[in-house]
Amino acid sequence: MRLFWSFFISCILSWQLHAQDQSKALLDRLSQKVLSHQNIQIAFDYVLDNKDAGVQQKTAGKLILKGKNYRFEMLGAIQIFDGIKVYTIVDDNEEVTVEAPQKSDASELSPQDLIQFYKQGYTYKWDIEQPVGNRKIQYIKLTPIASKSSLQSILLGIDTKNLEIYKVIQTGKNGTKTTLTVQSWKVNQPLSANALLFDRAYYTKKGYYISEL
Repeated sequence: MRLFWSFFISCILSWQLHAQDQSKALLDRLSQKVLSHQNIQIAFDYVLDNKDAGVQQKTAGKLILKGKNYRFEMLGAIQIFDGIKVYTIVDDNEEVTVEAPQKSDASELSPQDLIQFYKQGYTYKWDIEQPVGNRKIQYIKLTPIASKSSLQSILLGIDTKNLEIYKVIQTGKNGTKTTLTVQSWKVNQPLSANALLFDRAYYTKKGYYISEL
């Protein structure tokens, strides 16, 4: 998740440094608020767009986060991380893949990772403010420092009153843009005991093929 990044001339350098301080302050406030929650439940719309390739894909998804554990649903698949293993369930294929978490993939997903990634490997600056209904959404633009990154930029839209993520716009160097728009953001909701666990007996009984990697 990460253009529009450029410094102007030296006469506005002091303003730029102030804007970066503003960005960090808001990101820090958001981070603290997110980490204070016992759990977070998010429903979102997701759009992938690459005009050069003639590709556009729209879908909806859901995410439940509690500590390092999560349940993620999108594109007809369910992925569960129970703190030890990652379980990917594809109902259309009647198949479950079980694997150890990999540091480079979504198995590292957590409130900490989601909201503290900006602290290493990115520069950031204050971007536009956009009204959405009665909310003010402030965008912060993050640019990866590593030249080898496949990402060009991330625009993170933050509801400044409620300190919630509203939108994430990620632009890749290959021209692909992905946009995640949060439709509902709920915190500290009651969760069933097995909400973030994989029920092996249930899927075995249904006849799903379970592959251990």
